[in-house]
Order: sequence, then structure tokens, then C-alpha cells
Amino acid sequence: MHAIAERLFTQDVPPRLVGGRDRQSGRIVFPCPEGESHEPVALSSEGTLWSYTVQRFRPKTPPYAGPEAFEPWIVAYVELPGEVIVEARLVDVAFEDVRIGMKVSFKPAPLDPAAPEGVMIPAYVPAGEAA
Repeated sequence: MHAIAERLFTQDVPPRLVGGRDRQSGRIVFPCPEGESHEPVALSSEGTLWSYTVQRFRPKTPPYAGPEAFEPWIVAYVELPGEVIVEARLVDVAFEDVRIGMKVSFKPAPLDPAAPEGVMIPAYVPAGEAA
């Protein structure tokens, strides 16, 4: 797996997102900032859908580096209990089945599913009964 950015995922199987814990305050952020002010921490792989929207238009390039053929996707804000709220895609679920409060699990997804050697981005899938 090749992440879209360095130090974004752990090397664990399955991988987890890497956040940063402020060495002075203990506050966790995502992604982990460069430098000595934050220590990398593996974030929880389970969370709750805090909010979401549907991205219905192709973002500007740059910075977007995805496929030319655009298909709408779900932008999710996932609360990782006691840690942080992260922004990622929500995949493997129909738009009409998405519900605030649903349990989700971390599962990196390809930025471009049609590119066999493409990069992976942070993503979540429905967990448990919602899957």
C-alpha cells in the first residue's frame, strides 16, 4: 500500500491513521505535524460519523490529483472517541444509507480505483450491522 502522503498510515496490518499528540498540551491532531512539537500516535480504527457531505463536482487541479472521470463521493467527518475528528472519504455505502451517528471503521481506499498502482487515501466503511 502506498499512501498519498508520508507518515499518514501506520505500517500495521490493518493500517491506522497517524495523528500527532502535542507534547505540551496532550491535544491530538490529524495529520501529525512535522517537527518536534508533536509525537506520532496511531489513531483508533473505529469511530462515529459526526457529519458528512457529498462532493458532487471535481475539485480544482492542483491540488486534486484524482481521475479525470469524476464520480461523486462522500466526505465524512469521523469522531474518534477521545482523540480527534478526522476528514476522510466514506466508501462502500450508498448515499441514501448514510446516517449521522453510524459506526465506521478505517479502511484506506484508492484515490483512483481504476489505477492499479495508484495511491491510497484515508477512508472509512460502515462497521458492524451497517456494513
